Amino acid sequence: MDYWLITTGKEGEPGIDGGLGRRTELGAKTVNTIDVSSVDEFVKRVVENGGTVVVAKHAVPGVGWLAYFKDPEGNVFGMMQSDESAK
Repeated sequence: MDYWLITTGKEGEPGIDGGLGRRTELGAKTVNTIDVSSVDEFVKRVVENGGTVVVAKHAVPGVGWLAYFKDPEGNVFGMMQSDESAK
């Protein structure tokens, strides 16, 4: 998957960072991604509550771990765990 990191803060200052990836399906929309303490823990919780994994946990090198899910109503969302050692 092609994926680019986007930073919005000035050098050395925080910003609202994010990423940009290639469209994987026709009509794909914005996907909100939330910060979590453990992607593994929250994968279990999502599945236990009727959600499904759309893209399994994978590394964003130097940034952290990312996974995407679909809730029971069909909404897609992501979860990101910060971990600069992710490879």
